[in-house]
Formats: sequence, structure tokens, C-alpha cells
Amino acid sequence: MDIDKQLKLGHLLLMDRQCRSCGEIKNLVDEFYRTRKNRGPVASSYSYECKDCTIKRILRDRKKISKTFYWEYPDW
Repeated sequence: MDIDKQLKLGHLLLMDRQCRSCGEIKNLVDEFYRTRKNRGPVASSYSYECKDCTIKRILRDRKKISKTFYWEYPDW
């Protein structure tokens, strides 16, 4: 029995994760941001939202804040 052929390093590490926003299953290392820099490549050090959804969320929220907030100097 050859264990090396049956068990690869990819099976031990979580290589795929489902995005909580869009629900797609994507590659953990390439498609998700790391949240903890001081630890090794552990699955818990990656976010649960993919890079595409994170960028969309940031742009969407930034646009809401910039359009609703207009400051004017008080006219006394």
C-alpha cells in the first residue's frame, strides 16, 4: 500500500473554501485575503469572503458614505 499516492499535502491543508457572500467555492490561497500575517499558511488565517466580494463591498460602502456626507461651512 502506497500512502504517498493516496494522501497528498492538499488533502491535509484546506485548499478550497466557500465564500460567505457569493457562495462560490474558490481556491483558499489565491482567492482569499490573509487576515493574520504572523502565522503560517493555516486555513484560519484567511478571511471568509473572497477577494472579489471584498472589493465590491468596499466600493459599494465607500460610495454610500461619500454621497450622503456633505459638509458645508455654517452660514452665520
